[in-house]
Amino acid sequence: MSQPVTGPVLSERVGWLADLVQVIAGQVIAQHWADADLAQLAGGVGPDGRALPGKGWMALRRLGWGAVAPEDVVVSDRVRRVAQEEAARGLRLATGRREVIAALLAAWPKDPSARTGEEWSGLRAVLPGGVDNATIRSRTRQISAWVARNGRLPIGLCELESAPGVARQVSLAAADRQQVRVERLDEATVRVWVQLPVCPAPSGYRDWAWHALTVRLPRTVPVTATVCTPTLRPGDGKVRVDLPWQIPHTPPPLTGHTRAVGVDWGLNTLLTCTVADLDQQGSLTTAGGPLRFDATGVSAKLVRLRRHREQVKTKLDHLTRLSEGRPPGAAPDPALGSKLGRLRVEHDAVCARIRHLNQALAWSAARWLVDHASTVDATVIYLEDLTTLEARGGSRSLNRRLSGAVRGLVFTAVTHLAGKAGMTVVRVPARGTSSGCPRCNGAVRHVKAPDRVVAGYRWTICGCGLTMDRDHAAARRIAARGLTNQTNTRRERGDTAHGTIRTATDVPISHQPRRAKNPSAAAAPKPRRDRRKNGPTRTQVRPRTVKTPPLLPLRRQAPAPAQLPQATTGKRPAGRLPQETHQVLQVPTTVPTPPRHPHQVHGALLGHGFHRHVHATPVPAAKTEPPRNG
Repeated sequence: MSQPVTGPVLSERVGWLADLVQVIAGQVIAQHWADADLAQLAGGVGPDGRALPGKGWMALRRLGWGAVAPEDVVVSDRVRRVAQEEAARGLRLATGRREVIAALLAAWPKDPSARTGEEWSGLRAVLPGGVDNATIRSRTRQISAWVARNGRLPIGLCELESAPGVARQVSLAAADRQQVRVERLDEATVRVWVQLPVCPAPSGYRDWAWHALTVRLPRTVPVTATVCTPTLRPGDGKVRVDLPWQIPHTPPPLTGHTRAVGVDWGLNTLLTCTVADLDQQGSLTTAGGPLRFDATGVSAKLVRLRRHREQVKTKLDHLTRLSEGRPPGAAPDPALGSKLGRLRVEHDAVCARIRHLNQALAWSAARWLVDHASTVDATVIYLEDLTTLEARGGSRSLNRRLSGAVRGLVFTAVTHLAGKAGMTVVRVPARGTSSGCPRCNGAVRHVKAPDRVVAGYRWTICGCGLTMDRDHAAARRIAARGLTNQTNTRRERGDTAHGTIRTATDVPISHQPRRAKNPSAAAAPKPRRDRRKNGPTRTQVRPRTVKTPPLLPLRRQAPAPAQLPQATTGKRPAGRLPQETHQVLQVPTTVPTPPRHPHQVHGALLGHGFHRHVHATPVPAAKTEPPRNG
């Protein structure tokens, strides 16, 4: 007989299952956190000579790495599968780090902070493909810190790092229908059946029961989508269901594009875009002005929230040290504990506010960019690759803003929405996009403004006569770099959502004004007025079509009544009171207050994916609207 379960009870039971999975997976990782086991897993071949399966739990079982439940706890084989899948994901991620660490240790330089050209060449020869400079620098700093503490080089990753932890979640993708079932009731509702324990340590299968979770789908999920097995994440008395869905999709081509949108990143102006065309002769042209997504107001709000979060975290750390530094056996301080609890709640709330605002900003910018690209019939979007950007050499506030940028979220959202619209997203190298001229490929100067030719940041000038906004010039250069190097575009291993250009050459791009779509419909130019002064000025005679009425009287012309009623004796006759022609202010020193004009955002509507303080170039009306799901 089915019984309803409240939300807190359901969250508690999902938490019990997540704790069991966490303990079992942690034991598997701890047992096999050794260089030999990681090498065997990275080899991809089992003891029987067969290739390891792609699913993590199957690969561990082929290697003979079993999962054992805690003592006196009964779990099904499906729960052990889920735990082995979590352990396999953590170990496979470690195999990639192991290869990088082994290459760095094999080619360790004399001075890690300044490698020579020969040392860089030797390091590149032993490094696996696709490792960027940011990863090399971060891992070098990690090894240097370990050497400073221990006085020698580590043997490998397993000595350099401790075993990774396991997230408190339940990835049901490794289970079958005996553990989880997913059924779609209608276009907006999904029911998830899952077996959960009814106690923290189930001693038998009678301590497991089926639970039904009803999930409401957002409007962004199409009716034709296939709903996949979810992941359950308990916390704060709630259960969050990560419910993936998929639709048939063919990756768009990487080459053969003739119209593209180049995108340059910024701080306040988050995105600056331009449209570029490639003709049959291989010439690049661009027309029109820049397209901007200016999020200055949101950026200022994020800066204030991050500053507030840092202040709260500083107080929280200080009170935590005071609480931990109390004498052993001393009674707890209730005031200190209460203050710690309030600060933890406030810190979590500020972090959630920052996270939600970043997500809203990222998806709004992505929706705006894809809409513009669809309107101009572009087939590819080129973005500069800033995944390896490090906030070095700037002020503390600038480093904070760079580290908190939402570029990763924006790129993920753009890739998702562009894929649904049938467009390709490609990353191009960022080096030299702002330091070169898009017209002649020469070096440029950055000044404060076109009329203030002093060293600055905002404006770009070149000896060829180019003068324009810095981000606009960089966007042109990015679009030209992408269209020219289409043949060098490659997809990352295991990722077909976007392409990447590793090496690129620059080609000049020229500005060509757009022609009218229908030249015959253009209005004929008006004849120029004769402004010569070689004769007397002709008197202009204008026809008087409207007769100007006379001035209104100062007082309404209405006769007073002949006989006044008894009740109205002593009242003045009808009409207005006599008014002075020139009114005199009673308080001469009073300053009039001008009417206030509230802040109005043009092209950004509330409820349509835009924030109140986002200034974006309006998207023109298109003949065919792109899909709005997402």
